Amino acid sequence: MAQATLGGGCFWCIESAFLQVTGVTDVQPGYTGGETTNPSYEAVCRGDTGHAEVARISYDPEQISYRQILEIFFTLHDPTQLNRQGHDVGTQYRSAIFYHNEEQKQQAKEIIAELSQDQAFADPIVTEVSPLETFYPAEDYHKNYYERNPGNPYCQAVISPKLAKFRRTFSSLLK
Repeated sequence: MAQATLGGGCFWCIESAFLQVTGVTDVQPGYTGGETTNPSYEAVCRGDTGHAEVARISYDPEQISYRQILEIFFTLHDPTQLNRQGHDVGTQYRSAIFYHNEEQKQQAKEIIAELSQDQAFADPIVTEVSPLETFYPAEDYHKNYYERNPGNPYCQAVISPKLAKFRRTFSSLLK
């Protein structure tokens, strides 16, 4: 098994998509990239911790590659928005790849360079590429949040449209 840790705005969005991908065995919402030890969701949301909301994705590299994980990641959020995703504003919602090893770091930098050269986005990509230091799992009620709360207004307005686009784009990778 391998892991990828990605921040693309609200971790509920990232988690709900990756749970549907063949080869992904677990997705854990959590926090990383800041200074506070054992941060709470409330502190992260206030922007007091320096942490980003992230999803730690456990996957089988025999079934899905890290490159494919990154390709999905770049379609699930807008990597050109600095410290925000839509109406979610603050460094806790930054676009970030927290790499686990040098190979992941290299692949992240390569895909960003390719997307930039291909002008895949109208604006420059601002995705942070940083080493994963300490990962703090989010509180239990965040796990499978979208699946458990599909009627939540945020889920309906933000996550559902992203998932529809994701399913169309990556139908061949779905479980």
